[in-house]
Amino acid sequence: MFDILVLGEINVDLILSGDARPEFGQVEKVIQDATLAIGGSGTIFACGAARLGLRVAYCGVVGQDLFGRYMLEQLQARKIDTTGVIVDPSLKTGMTVILHHQGDRALLTYLGAINRLEAEMVDRALLAQARHVHVSSYFLQHALQPGLADLLAAAHKQGATVSMDTNWDPAERWDSGLEHLWPHVDLFLPNEQEALAIARADSLEQALDALAARLPLVAVKRGAQGAVARQDGQTVWDPGFTVPVVDTTGAGDSFDAGFVYGFLHGWPLVETLGLACACGALSTRAPGGTEAQPTLDEAKELLHSRQAP
Repeated sequence: MFDILVLGEINVDLILSGDARPEFGQVEKVIQDATLAIGGSGTIFACGAARLGLRVAYCGVVGQDLFGRYMLEQLQARKIDTTGVIVDPSLKTGMTVILHHQGDRALLTYLGAINRLEAEMVDRALLAQARHVHVSSYFLQHALQPGLADLLAAAHKQGATVSMDTNWDPAERWDSGLEHLWPHVDLFLPNEQEALAIARADSLEQALDALAARLPLVAVKRGAQGAVARQDGQTVWDPGFTVPVVDTTGAGDSFDAGFVYGFLHGWPLVETLGLACACGALSTRAPGGTEAQPTLDEAKELLHSRQAP
């Protein structure tokens, strides 16, 4: 029934943009814009995948509060199945405040319900109906980590494939049991800084060598420099796309959605990587991670425009 089941965090993003830097001592400063948006790597990924036409179900935890209701409504409006989302009245829905300043970002996250998903909470009926499972923000999913290997092994046994984007490790330990997960992961989607840290490598080439020795397919996001992927000894580089950028929030998650789309449809690696870069680039055209996510036709149009003679 579902192309993808996402196991991830659910939180809102409050995006504040302007030239002012925050200052303690009760100093009030004025910014240029504020946007409440869908937050969380997993939810942005899910929205991007649904926008491309994939059938998506979600499993996570929210509080019984305003932000929790907002997130459920936003996911459902994008035709994402939320029957696997747990609403816990004892928790508050997570929140990230994103401060934009002169092309850079600072993030403050309140975890709330973000890290409360446990493997036992995942609806096994949903797992059985999904042909692919995507795990987001592994390093924030503290309660999910202990039972995740067994859960992914069960997904594999049922014929599903698995992808993972760990995102940044706030503790900067870069392990937390990843070695036990690698046998159950088909596609790994870090950014360059994460790949270097996880592989304990000094260069991207070293990181690719180390990760590709453990995983069948690795795609590394490089921001404005595009991306690189390696599979079965084949390495493909993509320079990315130049588009007018408004906000880069969630661009990596939109990249992931494009890559998983190509992966699930059996596209060649070079075309899959190109589609992923197109999805990531086009998502930056508006504030927040989801408002500018492209349809499949829009992403293909950008991809083909580069290939045209």
